[in-house]
Amino acid sequence: MTILDGKKVSNDIKNEIAEHVQSMISKGEKVPHLAAILVGSDGASMTYVNAKVKACERIGFKSTLIEMPEYTSEEELLEKIHFLNNNDDIDGFIVQLPLPEQIDEQKVLMAVDPDKDVDGFHPTNVGRMALDLPTFLPATPYGIMELLERYQIETSGKNVVVMGRSHIVGRPMSILMSQKRPAGDATVTVVHSRSKNLNEITRGADIIVAAIGISEFLTGEMVKEDAVIIDVGITRVPDQTKKSGYRLAGDVEFESVSKKASYITPVPGGVGPMTIAMLLKNTLLAREGYTN
Repeated sequence: MTILDGKKVSNDIKNEIAEHVQSMISKGEKVPHLAAILVGSDGASMTYVNAKVKACERIGFKSTLIEMPEYTSEEELLEKIHFLNNNDDIDGFIVQLPLPEQIDEQKVLMAVDPDKDVDGFHPTNVGRMALDLPTFLPATPYGIMELLERYQIETSGKNVVVMGRSHIVGRPMSILMSQKRPAGDATVTVVHSRSKNLNEITRGADIIVAAIGISEFLTGEMVKEDAVIIDVGITRVPDQTKKSGYRLAGDVEFESVSKKASYITPVPGGVGPMTIAMLLKNTLLAREGYTN
C-alpha cells in the first residue's frame, strides 16, 4: 500500500510556481495577485483562508484578504465583488464558502467575473469544463487529477466510483475522469445517499473518490483488493485520547480500507493541500491570461 502524499506533491507544485514567479520578477513582470473575501468568523473558513494567504506569501504571490462581518448584506458583498472584478491589479479572487444565511450563495457565485474565478465555480467555467474547453478547473477535483497523474496511476478504462454529487467535488470529478486527459478516460459511476446496492457498486471499483460528507463511511468490506482510494472528506471526530479532544477523520475508515488499498490518501495531508496548490496554479494561469 502506497500513501498518496498530497502534502509532498503540493509542495512540489508550490516550488515550481515559486520558480516561475522568480522568473517573472527577473523580467520585471507583475506577479500574480490573489484576493479572498471572508464573510463572518467561521473557524474552519478562517483556517482555510489563512492557509491560502500563507501559501501566497511563500511562493511570491501578492495577496489581499478582505474580511467582512457576519451581518454583511448581500448587496454589500456584491458591491465588493464588483470592485474586485474591475480592479486590474487583482488577477483572481475567491469568496470563501459557506456564506451567512442572508446571502444567496448562487447569486454571489454568478457575480464573479469568470476570468477571475480561480475557484472554477462560475457556471461559465463549469460549462467550459464540461465541454473540455480551456478554463479554470475547480481546485479540489483539479488537485485529485494532478495527484493521480504525478503518481502515474493508470485510469484509462478503469471503473471509477465517485461518492457524492456536490457541485464543488462530485459532479466535476465525474466529468473530468470521463474525459480524454492524462488522469481520465475512465468509466465513471456517481453514487449518493439514494443509491441502491451501494456496497456492490463500490466493490467493483478500481478507483473510489469518497466525497460523500459522512465521517468514515467507506469501510474495508466495501472495497476490493488493490483499489485506489481518494478521501476528500475531513471531519472533527471526538477523541478523548487527544489533547484537543478530537481527531481529524475523512470519509474513509482508514484502518480497514488501507489494508486492501494499493494507493490511499491520508487525512489530513492528502487532498487538502492539493486544493490550495491548484488554487495557486489557477491564479498563475489567470495572471498569464490563459487557462489550463
